[in-house]
Formats: sequence, C-alpha cells, structure tokens
Amino acid sequence: MAQPSPIEIDLYSDTVTRPTAEMRRFMCEAEVGDEQKHEDPTVNLLEEMVADLLGKEAAVFLPSGTMCNEIALRVHCRPGEEMLAHRTAHPIHFESGGPAALAGVNVRPLDGARGQFDAEALAAGIRPDFRHFPRSRLVWVEQTSNLGGGSIWPLARVRAVTDVARRHRLSTHLDGARLLNAVVASGVAARDWAAPFDSAWIDFTKGLGAPVGAALAGSRDFIAEAWRLKQQMGGAMRQAGIIAAGGVYALRHHVKRLAEDHANARRLAEGLAGLPGVALDPAGVETNLVFFELTGRLDAATVVERLLARGVRMGALGPRTIRAVTHLDVSAAQIERALDAAGAVLAAP
Repeated sequence: MAQPSPIEIDLYSDTVTRPTAEMRRFMCEAEVGDEQKHEDPTVNLLEEMVADLLGKEAAVFLPSGTMCNEIALRVHCRPGEEMLAHRTAHPIHFESGGPAALAGVNVRPLDGARGQFDAEALAAGIRPDFRHFPRSRLVWVEQTSNLGGGSIWPLARVRAVTDVARRHRLSTHLDGARLLNAVVASGVAARDWAAPFDSAWIDFTKGLGAPVGAALAGSRDFIAEAWRLKQQMGGAMRQAGIIAAGGVYALRHHVKRLAEDHANARRLAEGLAGLPGVALDPAGVETNLVFFELTGRLDAATVVERLLARGVRMGALGPRTIRAVTHLDVSAAQIERALDAAGAVLAAP
C-alpha cells in the first residue's frame, strides 16, 4: 500500500499552526490553579487581557470558538427565536447544527457580496411582530468572513448594521475568529470593531498559533450567564492555565506578525492568478485567505490531490473552488515552492 506524501507546505487552514518552542516553554511554566473557582492566575490574566482588548467588562476562557458561538446564542436567545446572519456564517455551515441542537434557535440567512450583508438587507430580514413568525432576536457578524474570502467588514458597515439592530431592540454578536487579522490589516483597534456589539470573541488557535482555546467577552451579567452555560456544556476546566498561557503568549507576541501572513497571501494570489485555468483577482485578498476558481478541465478535487502528491496541501471547498490559508508555519520561501507545485499541476496534461 502506497504511503501518503508528506505534507511539507500546509495551506489547508490556519488551524494547523503549531505552538512555537517559545510558546511551549511559556505554557510549561505557567502558574495554575482551579479555574472553576477563579483561582487560576493565568486564566484570569488571559480573560482580563481579552476584556481589555475588546473593550468589554469581562471575558471567559473557553475550549473552542464554536463553544463561544453556541454559548452566545444561548445567552442572547430563547428557543424558537431567530438569529440573522449572512448565509455563509460559520454557525450555519460548520457547527454541526449547533444553533438548532443546542440553542433551539432558528437562523435567517441574509445575502450580500463576500460574506457581508448591509443595513438594508438586515432591515428587510427582520421579522414583523406576528405570532406565526419566529421572533427576530440576534444579529450576527463574522469578522473576517471566512467563506467571503477573508474579507474585512468596513467599520462604517458594521456601525450601520448594528444601528439597525439597536433600533429594532435586537442583540448583536461579533464572531471574531479572525478579528485580529482585520485589526492588523485595517489598522482599526479591536475594541473599535467590538464596540457596537453586545458580545464578541477571539480565537487563539488560528493565526495566533496557540494549540487550543478562545475567549468570549461581554458585560459582567452576560459573562456570568456564559459561565453557567460553560459549566453545563462541559467546558469548565481545572488547571487550565497551561493552555490559557498559549493565548497570553500569542496576544503578546503573535499579533503584529499577522502582517507577514497577509503579505504571503497576496504573493500567493498574485502567483496563482498568472497560472492557466485559474480565475482569481489578487486585489480581493485582504487578509490571509486565498480563494480561487478553476476554469480549465481539472476540478478542485483533482488539483488538491495532485498538489498533495507534491507536498502541498490546500482545501477543496466546491467542485471548482479551492481555498489556501497562510499562517505562522508557512514562510515566504514556502509560498514560492507552493506556486511552483501549482504551476506544475495546472500545466500537466
């Protein structure tokens, strides 16, 4: 049986990042305690850092971004109520039906280019007060938009959308899995992005390079209820400072360097755009995600398989759509090698 080719350049996702040697040492030396009693000093520090970063009263450390999203849904909504989000939003596609299974929440998908809806689309999607309809309760924004190609919501659009939500007395939530990519690319501070929202979270396991964890922020009352649900859903831990330390280290050392990932993504996009059978506008690459369409005879599954045979992993997101994601573990030199591999695959008969 043939052995699979080793993956030398992994562009499948920024979730494949591994902790650096310095991060591992910092994690091993972390002070720990019982986080359920709020006695873990490293967890407490990380929560304080995130609350300050996002301009919120409090934060809670959680095992995953999906748990941040599902807890936020349960705090904001009652079963049978409705969340409004772009049709490409993470909870709709990548959380195993969590909104329905865990929160009993209906989802109303909204349209718009590149993973973003505008104030007019939101206003049109809010339900009238009629007992046959689900009650609109929560507006959801994903910054940056994953299936929108890593696009950055403009701050003016964020404010316009959340203004509509407030006028209709709806809660607002910011899915900030890649929020710090938007911060670095735009120069807009994280607390300015988060300010219009009732709750927001950031992930530590993507571009920031930590092995586990995310943190959800909001008012003290919101976080108190989030803690209750964390306990209920099995997310409460004990000496969690060892893993929280990865987040502390990442916030101190790995935020500014996200600019390197963005530069590598632009170079990758420019190189791919010049290859036969590829449709891609490099100007649309704003952060670390590169989506491209195949226009020739090869489909996405075939191209991904042949790239993998050359040691380069990307992801097929449709019959003719491929996603590549730059991150901490991919260098500029490796981008050039990935382009060489892509050129060979796409030029092959």
